[in-house]
Amino acid sequence: MTLVVGSEVATGVVGNTLLNAVNPSTNLNGIAVAQTRPASRPGVFVAGEKPTSGTARIINVNGQRYIEFDSSFKTSEQGPDLHVILDTSQKPPQSYQNSNGYVNLGKLHKFNGTQRYPIPAAINLANFKSVVIWCRMANATFGYATLGGTSNASAQ
Repeated sequence: MTLVVGSEVATGVVGNTLLNAVNPSTNLNGIAVAQTRPASRPGVFVAGEKPTSGTARIINVNGQRYIEFDSSFKTSEQGPDLHVILDTSQKPPQSYQNSNGYVNLGKLHKFNGTQRYPIPAAINLANFKSVVIWCRMANATFGYATLGGTSNASAQ
């Protein structure tokens, strides 16, 4: 590994990828490398109407923000129409009476494991306090994770 001294080029190996410190978005072979900022505002899922576990966090990959569930994420398979929503409250309601106070990020991809949901650029994350697994058909909160402290880097 070569270190940066003044304006000299630094190279290094991460895994099997040779990196270029002058342009860290490419390796030395000119191949684009995804730029992921550190995760922020992690939260641990707790049960609502159904057992739900794992961790949710906000990540930023090449300028796109995502809610990401970790590999230990798991919720009940009994929901016919599960969605991932951002809610403005730390403890979301068991059911929703109107569409104010939350943003629907889309249908749940799978009942367990790692998954990501893009967050629209227009969403100000500082206004949202939790991520919710919600059954639209039954209007039931299966589980939720209260997101941790605010982060200026991610809370646009």
